[in-house]
Amino acid sequence: MANGIVIIDKPQGWTSMDVCAKLRGILHEKRVGHAGTLDPMATGVLPVFVGRATRAVEFADKSDKEYIAGLKLGVITNTQDTSGQVEERRPVSVTPDRLEEVLGQFRGDILQVPPMYSAIKINGKKLYELARKGREVERPPRPVTIRSLMVEGQSAPDEFTIRVRCSKGTYVRTLCHDIGMALGCGGCMSSLRRTMAAGFGLEDALTLDQAGEAADPAALLRPVDAFFADREKLVLDPAAERKVRNGMTVVMPRLATGEYRVYGQNGEFLALCRAGSGKLTTIKSFFQV
Repeated sequence: MANGIVIIDKPQGWTSMDVCAKLRGILHEKRVGHAGTLDPMATGVLPVFVGRATRAVEFADKSDKEYIAGLKLGVITNTQDTSGQVEERRPVSVTPDRLEEVLGQFRGDILQVPPMYSAIKINGKKLYELARKGREVERPPRPVTIRSLMVEGQSAPDEFTIRVRCSKGTYVRTLCHDIGMALGCGGCMSSLRRTMAAGFGLEDALTLDQAGEAADPAALLRPVDAFFADREKLVLDPAAERKVRNGMTVVMPRLATGEYRVYGQNGEFLALCRAGSGKLTTIKSFFQV
């Protein structure tokens, strides 16, 4: 039975769910989920959780992500990227210094109006389903955090590369659109490569071909506790282990407050737990029942 995490370098043209479907076949495991959807045009880091490890997806999805994006100026599209229909073209005369000046408006905590072509639901309807019918609806702005934003290069008078590190829920194509509007010439995203998600980088990623050609694909999986490596390790005595396996609270008066990676006597990763007020409670269990 396959359990663990594999980091895939998602190819262009594939949906995140396409990648999961492919891995279900490679690993012969039905329980496969990903952290942080990438649009079909995007490539890069897609953490995929397999078997019992799918229970960690909710934690991975909340983490910061980093991208390298192509910023195409002078073009406004209905999808905010170059895959959509062009709505307007404008002349461009933007220097790197002028772009850098405008980027300052987008660093830190900002409000972002989600694009119509997104899977966000409003009144039970996915926005992209409404957009395909030619409808536009009011979208409340959402708070996101841009941790860092810098110009990486310029390949043409109207084409720049930017690097973005941002919080969950940030739309990089909306960021490109908004930067273009702030510059007065409009803009959209021409390419997107995710370089980091859930703490994993491109150096950790495999291609789907590498996964498919592996003699033992299950051996490519990282243990799920690797994702919680920043939490302190706690090994339980047999009595406490029994309680955790039965979903009970363990009284541990001398344990410091915080989150712990909790293990049994045989080294098995049991759960992510929280300690406070002398008690240890399970946040999420990972042992095989």
